[in-house]
Amino acid sequence: MTERTTAGEEERPERPRRSRVQDKSKSVNKTRRPRRRLRSLIITLLVILFLFAAGFGGMVFGYVVLGKQSWTEVLEWSTWRHVYDLVFAP
Repeated sequence: MTERTTAGEEERPERPRRSRVQDKSKSVNKTRRPRRRLRSLIITLLVILFLFAAGFGGMVFGYVVLGKQSWTEVLEWSTWRHVYDLVFAP
């Protein structure tokens, strides 16, 4: 490499050249960010839904199997109101 410097100029360090591959990878990352956000949102919502389903399933299992009550009473609002009053009674 030939160095050309004149009396008043200082040497500048060479800047690395950007290749086209790097430019493509940056544009791919920009398009993947919304996909990652969407994916994490979907996973979060599925986990929350699973937790609610597991909690409800556990309450139903406890009421029907352990409490030996009928299945039709599980879906009545008065049953869960009574359970709530028993748990949080003053």
